Amino acid sequence: RTWCLSSTLNFTRYFFKVRFKRKFVIGEHHKAVCAILDRVLSGELKKVIINIAPRYGKTEIAVKNFIAQGLALNPKAKFIHLSYSDDLVLDNSKEIQSIMLEPEYQRLFEAKPTTTNSKKWYTKEGGGLYAVSSSGQVTGFGAGLVDLEEDEAIDEFTCLESESFGGAIIIDDPIKPDDALSPVIRNKVNNKFDTTIRNRVNSRNTPIVIIGQRVHENDLCGFLMTQEPGEWTVLSIPCIQSEGGIERALWPFKQSLEELKKLKAINQYVFETQYQQNPKPLQGLMYDRPFQEYEIIPAGKKIRKAYIDTADEGKDFLFAIIYDEFDYANFVIDVLYTQKPMEYTETKTAELFTQHNVEFAWIESNNGGRGFARNVTSQCREMGNNKTVIEWFHQSENKNVRIFTKSAEVMNLTVFPK
Repeated sequence: RTWCLSSTLNFTRYFFKVRFKRKFVIGEHHKAVCAILDRVLSGELKKVIINIAPRYGKTEIAVKNFIAQGLALNPKAKFIHLSYSDDLVLDNSKEIQSIMLEPEYQRLFEAKPTTTNSKKWYTKEGGGLYAVSSSGQVTGFGAGLVDLEEDEAIDEFTCLESESFGGAIIIDDPIKPDDALSPVIRNKVNNKFDTTIRNRVNSRNTPIVIIGQRVHENDLCGFLMTQEPGEWTVLSIPCIQSEGGIERALWPFKQSLEELKKLKAINQYVFETQYQQNPKPLQGLMYDRPFQEYEIIPAGKKIRKAYIDTADEGKDFLFAIIYDEFDYANFVIDVLYTQKPMEYTETKTAELFTQHNVEFAWIESNNGGRGFARNVTSQCREMGNNKTVIEWFHQSENKNVRIFTKSAEVMNLTVFPK
C-alpha cells in the first residue's frame, strides 16, 4: 500500500499488471509525467500542462490511474474529467471504476464507487467523479474540497497519503485534431474553459491538469500559455529527442526513429504539431515538396473524372479539374481556373467534358452550383456529349479543414503533366 501511494508510476505499474496480467512498459516520458503528477498530489503544483503525442500512455497514467490513486489517497476527493468526446470520458470513467473494483484495490484502500453510472458517481465518503465532454454542460459538481477555515488548518503536506489532496480537474485532449483548424470551434473550447470550466473548483487550491497533444498554435494549451504566462507548469515532450545533434526516438518500444521520420515525411505539419509539440503556422508545411509529374499517362484500369468548385460572388474563381483516376493515383489532364462569368464558364466546362471524354463529373452545389450543373448538362447534350454523367452535391465541411486534412493525400496521390 505504501509503495503504491509513494508515486503515480508505482501505482500505475501495479494496477496495470493486476488488470492486464503483463508489465507496463516504462519509457522515460512516463517517469517525467509521473514526477509532475506527484507534485500535483503533494500540493506543490496547481496549474499543469503536459504535451505528449497520442498513444504514448498519457490517458492510462494521467487520467485512469491518477484519479484512482487520488481517491485511494483520499476517498473524499472530487474530480472532473473532460475531453473532446463524450464516449472517451465515459470509457475512461468506466476504467477508473474497474480499477477501484479490483480485489487488490479494495484490499488496500477504502474508496469504492457506489454506482455504475459513468457520467457522475460517488464514493461512500462523498468523493467521486464527473465525466463529460469539454463542450458539454459542467454543472452541479465541483472539483476538489472546500477550503478549511483558518482554525481548522492542518499541518504542511508531509507525505502523499494525506487528506490535503482533495481532487482535481483533469482535461485530456480538449479539442479534436480535425476541429483545431476551425477558429469557431477552437475559440468555443477556449472560451468555455475561461467562462465555465476554471470556475468548477471548490477551492483555489484545486489543481487543473491539461494533458494532450498540441493541435494548433492557439489550442487551449497555447491560449493559456499566452494569456497566463508563467502561471502554468508546462512539460512538453517531443517524440524525436535531440542531444548534441544526435537524434533518437523517445519511446522505441512504440515507434523507432525511422518510423517517426516516415511520419514526418508524410505530413510535416501534423508531425511538428502532434508529435513534436511544436505547432507552427500552416504556410509552407502542407505542400513542402515538389508534386509528382508524368510525361505519358500509364496504361491500366482508369476512369476519367472531373471535379468542379463553382465561383462564389465577387472575385472568387471557378475551378474545374479533369483527371484520370487510377487505384493508386490521380493523373491531372486539364484545368480550368478563371474569374470569368457563368456565361463563359458553363460553355467552357461543357467543352472540356466533351473534348476529354469525361465519364463522371462532380459539381459542388454550393454557390449556385446546382443551376450551373443543370446548364452544363444541357450544353453537353447540345454538343452531342451523352456520355458524361454529371452529379452535384452539397459540401458542408469547413474548407480550411478539408485543405489541411487532405494535404498529405494530395501530395501522395496527385500527378501533374510535366
